[in-house]
Amino acid sequence: MIRADAVSAIDSVASAEPAARPQRWGAASLRLALLGLALPVGALLVWEIAVRLGWAQGRLMPAPSVIASNLAQLAASGDLWLHIRATLLRVGAGFALGVFAGTTLGVLAGASSLGRALIDPTLQGLRAIPSIAWVPLFILWFGIFEASKIALIAVGVAFPIYLGIFGAILAVDRKIIEAGRSFRLEGVALARRILFPAVLPHYVVALRSGLGLGWMFVVAAEFMGASEGLGYLLVDGQQLGKPAQIIAAIFTFAVLGKATDALLVAASAPFLRWQDTVGQTSGEGG
Repeated sequence: MIRADAVSAIDSVASAEPAARPQRWGAASLRLALLGLALPVGALLVWEIAVRLGWAQGRLMPAPSVIASNLAQLAASGDLWLHIRATLLRVGAGFALGVFAGTTLGVLAGASSLGRALIDPTLQGLRAIPSIAWVPLFILWFGIFEASKIALIAVGVAFPIYLGIFGAILAVDRKIIEAGRSFRLEGVALARRILFPAVLPHYVVALRSGLGLGWMFVVAAEFMGASEGLGYLLVDGQQLGKPAQIIAAIFTFAVLGKATDALLVAASAPFLRWQDTVGQTSGEGG
């Protein structure tokens, strides 16, 4: 016998039609976006004033105007775009490989107890290895060129995605599965109508976490003898004593990381319109 709560749960998860809710990108969303800029812009203004009035030295921590000038010079010479392109390509390739590996292993481990027993203990052990420990091994295997850098980024991306989808599959409400089977859903149909919608919100969070780690791992990857990339700008600035260049590279990392995360959130939003959550109704996009 199908219980009422099971029917309600399956209807809420399997429904692909977006619920009626306020527009997400209205005036309130714009105010929230501007509010998010208040803290960094305010901090930059305070530091600029402090340096100009002599309250703080700008030698090791240059004023924002000096950093902006450094960025403008790098952009005018074309070096900035060259380094951004190299880093974006590495993050993109490593992210794609990490997503494929993490998703595949997570589904295999979460879908069956046999897969879980075979895969999870090994991956949990590998996950505890510090990222820098992989560097000498990858250099020996792949050399100091692009393959070793992309492999390191993929390792950083794969583990949070594996944990996210593995945990999401295990957390699927059993009542939803039973309700789906009562409607004679099996195999691919059950996965498409029940499992996929239930797992997807957690999977998107795992993708965002993996993307963030991809940006972190690309710095370690570009320390491995790179001659292009934002990580190279960091090393070059440290070796030549250019704090403005170092902070400019860090700022560029922050902007690119936020931009790619926003793109990921925007791309996943159409698949999550069926959700009726506080974040959805209040217009928060992450």
